[in-house]
Amino acid sequence: MEREKHVAIVLAAGQGKRMHSKVQKQYLLIQGKPVLFYSLKQFQECPFMDEIILVTGEDEISYCEKEIVERYGLTKVSRIVAGGAERFHSVYNGLCAISDCDFVYIHDGARPFVDQEMLERARDDVRTYQACVVGMPAKDTVKISDGGGFAAETPQRSLVWTVQTPQVFAFAKIRDAYQKLMDSGRSDVTDDAMVLECMTGERVRLTEGSYRNLKITTPEDLEIAEIFAKR
Repeated sequence: MEREKHVAIVLAAGQGKRMHSKVQKQYLLIQGKPVLFYSLKQFQECPFMDEIILVTGEDEISYCEKEIVERYGLTKVSRIVAGGAERFHSVYNGLCAISDCDFVYIHDGARPFVDQEMLERARDDVRTYQACVVGMPAKDTVKISDGGGFAAETPQRSLVWTVQTPQVFAFAKIRDAYQKLMDSGRSDVTDDAMVLECMTGERVRLTEGSYRNLKITTPEDLEIAEIFAKR
């Protein structure tokens, strides 16, 4: 039986405007190492991960190659490709850089605390369901806005999840869904699961992530990340 091939796409092309820093958030330091390093290290050390595609800004390709990939011995990074104007463009560029695989793990490089247990749960679920996203049940009550600043609806909290990354798919399915998205001209998608749902109608499994799996978006997130990293 031929061995499955698992490939990660790690996205590091975002500008991070809410961080209010001249340095892009994925290159800010946590315990002396770039935010981006931490997630790449987890994929590097994952025993079933075969390859990593790193997607970054065109001007940062050389920096990433020398100061992150080579410096930290991230041998599974097979290609560094330029991202696009929006996140979905960057994902599409990453997918196009993969010749073939069975399952692809799409992860935001600004989420440094993905861990091995999370990757194993995602692997198991994608094998069964062909599409899954890691996330956690919402701790807070969620209100749906009416668009004018008033609460219009309160969904049942037990049914609400906050979605994280990685988002993991059978490669052929997500590649075809993204191709349909690009052909359609739509630009209102907010994550990879939404692309699959909108373009194919397929369902996506919710896989347990971690409340520690935060995305570095604001200066407060960086302070919390420092605490997590010290542990």
